[in-house]
Amino acid sequence: MEQDNISYSKAIEELENILRLMQNDQCGIDNLSQYTARALELLKICKAKLLSTDEELKKILSELEK
Repeated sequence: MEQDNISYSKAIEELENILRLMQNDQCGIDNLSQYTARALELLKICKAKLLSTDEELKKILSELEK
């Protein structure tokens, strides 16, 4: 995965920019494929970060139950 060290907020920001570019009337088919591929990479990064954060929070909260 490219740029795994990108922050969640930066990934979301880049996804929003890609969406704007894809919605532009000037977006060509060649660019559409490239934008879609990058968006998929960013979505995978975001998903991994969300799952990791969820696991960390579950661990922390489980300590409260002890």
